[in-house]
Amino acid sequence: MALLRVKEIKAMKPDARSGKLRELRDELMHERGTAAMGGAPANPGRIRGIRTNIARILTVQREEEK
Repeated sequence: MALLRVKEIKAMKPDARSGKLRELRDELMHERGTAAMGGAPANPGRIRGIRTNIARILTVQREEEK
């Protein structure tokens, strides 16, 4: 999973952005569940990357609301 660039996020339509946000939150929940059960993560930086993407999407959404 690659980090989303702000330019890519701004180019998305609002409904596509919401769908991507939902998908990322589901993925984050799955990764945290795996870590909580004691499973070794395949990619340790994945949770941080997912959280960063979620924050970027939320930031762009809030900027567009203004």
